Amino acid sequence: MLTGKKTSDVKYATNIPQNKTKQISGTAEWAKHNSAFITGCEHDCLYCYSKSMAIRFKRRTIDNWKEEVIREKDFNKNQKRLDGRIFFPSSHDISPRNLDYSITYLKKLLQSGNEVLVVSKPHLECIQKICSETVDYKNQILFRFTIGSTDSNILKFWEPGAPDFSERLASLKYAFNNGFATSISCEPMLDNNIEELVEQIIPFVTDAIWIGKVNRLNSCLAMNTLKNPIITKASKNLIELSNDSRIKQIYAKYENNPKIKWKESIKKIMGIPLLTKKGLDV
Repeated sequence: MLTGKKTSDVKYATNIPQNKTKQISGTAEWAKHNSAFITGCEHDCLYCYSKSMAIRFKRRTIDNWKEEVIREKDFNKNQKRLDGRIFFPSSHDISPRNLDYSITYLKKLLQSGNEVLVVSKPHLECIQKICSETVDYKNQILFRFTIGSTDSNILKFWEPGAPDFSERLASLKYAFNNGFATSISCEPMLDNNIEELVEQIIPFVTDAIWIGKVNRLNSCLAMNTLKNPIITKASKNLIELSNDSRIKQIYAKYENNPKIKWKESIKKIMGIPLLTKKGLDV
């Protein structure tokens, strides 16, 4: 239960010493700023980095992470116009339970003139209401829906509180059909059927499909879950599915597709220089 407690000018790291060049990874590839107002997330994804950090620094536990708590100071603060895109929500998700709060917060960002990347494992009712409530700010929003598999059983295993594939696809179609800019994060890829996923979603993507491997899986699982042989086996299989040979095969298939972009985990394998400037989204 919620409570009231507390693409241009691409700069590559070419011929510059590694120790003098900060290479960009993670969410910084997408946006210059992160924004959130809730601690915890009911989607309770096994691989969640935010959860692992909250547990590591004793802000939450394995059991209570899915109990969302509004940080009133963050929720109530005035939002200024920032230079560059804002990633929202950066450490939780938008769900029916927190939807009204999320829309209020999002509208404050938009009303200040900000460009916002709305990232979610989407619930259809949430996307419908967000589109309705923010239609006047449509040109400031880019949706980025996380879909790592077409198999709802796989999604349920890794992302137990999040919607199934059919609902995420319906959310994508709804945003697309209502004239919003749409994109997809396939990070992490959760099975070996990325081609099937791309085929189903690409007609409804106006911007790009980002493909990436799972990051920090073992360390996140060590913090986020109790020792479990089923999870251990699944994590080993998931890592093996994204071996270098398979990544090179995926890259060869989509290398020339203008709607496919690569997260840093794949750029490293393919020898693509990492960016050195935040928020270029390329």
